[in-house]
Amino acid sequence: MPELKDLLERASRLLFIGVGNVLKRDDGVGVVISKQIIERPAIKSLTVEVSIENYIGKINSLEPHEIVIVDCMELGRSPGTYRLVALDDVEDITFNTHNISLGRLVDFFLYPTYVLGIQPESVEFGEYLSHPVQDATRRIVQVINQ
Repeated sequence: MPELKDLLERASRLLFIGVGNVLKRDDGVGVVISKQIIERPAIKSLTVEVSIENYIGKINSLEPHEIVIVDCMELGRSPGTYRLVALDDVEDITFNTHNISLGRLVDFFLYPTYVLGIQPESVEFGEYLSHPVQDATRRIVQVINQ
């Protein structure tokens, strides 16, 4: 599995997709990150919030060489920890705030797809990211935008 930096170094057409619900604290981390990505020829960003299934046609029409879905994910680690995993390796579970499980998306995308999963501290109702997830957001955005 490549590291995020490795993926960025080899990127020729990489699409980041921000997924999540900004009204459920850390569940909104994917949306927050995708909105902070500075687009350039090799790197694009699309914010879909909780309805990624409504964007499958648009995502495929952009013809990215690789896709990174950014979302909170239960990793069983400390809040703010993040991992890049192949979409094929994501369990077929549906999060409470998602209409379709991330694992099922592998059948719809035409390009290699990864999930940048960030361990949440809280997905209770609220508009702000927890401090550990805010810190992870800053680190991730810095890596992507450098």
